[in-house]
Order: sequence, then structure tokens, then C-alpha cells
Amino acid sequence: MKDLKGSGLTERLAAAALAKAALLAKLKPRPTVTDPLFDQRAALRAAELKDVRTARADQRQADRQVAADNRAAAHAAVLASEEAVLAQKRSARKERKQLTKAEAQSKRDARYAARKAR
Repeated sequence: MKDLKGSGLTERLAAAALAKAALLAKLKPRPTVTDPLFDQRAALRAAELKDVRTARADQRQADRQVAADNRAAAHAAVLASEEAVLAQKRSARKERKQLTKAEAQSKRDARYAARKAR
């Protein structure tokens, strides 16, 4: 029987050579296609990056300001409470002094009245 598909040695070698050439053609470096808008896109990317960095810096600054305000408010609250405690101590001391002064005055008056009574 005769083989009709043509699978002779030379034909198989030719097919193998064509397959190998096709594989090598896939591996060949292709000419690069340069983007005509490459510079513009790079500039857009740089501007976008600058905007993002600016926004982040503004956010960090706002966060720092909020933290500083919170610290200042806490410090003011502590000072106010300390001042209130001091004012309370002063008023208590003044009250004690007034009572002591009034007691001393009444003792003097009592001695004076006792002397007058003699």
C-alpha cells in the first residue's frame, strides 16, 4: 500500500525544519513600539504623584494640628483644675484666718469687758 499522506523522510525533515524556524521566530526580538505620548504620560504621572504627596502632607499637618490642639486642651484642663484646687485652698485658709481673727477679737472684747467690770 502506498502512503498518500507524504510522510517520507525528506518531507518530515522539512516539516521539522519549518517548525523549528517558527519557534526561533517567536524568540527573535521584535522592534519596539514607542509610545508617542510617553513624555506626556510621564508628566501626568508626576503631576498626579505630586498632588497625592501634597494631599498626604496636608493630612499629616492637619493630624499634627489636631493632636497639638488636644494636648493644649488637656494641658489647659489640668491647669484649670490645679488653679481651682489652689483657689479652694486659699478660700479655706482665708476663712480659717477670719474665724481665728474673730475668735481673737471676741477674746479681747471679753478681757476688756472683764477689766471694765472690775
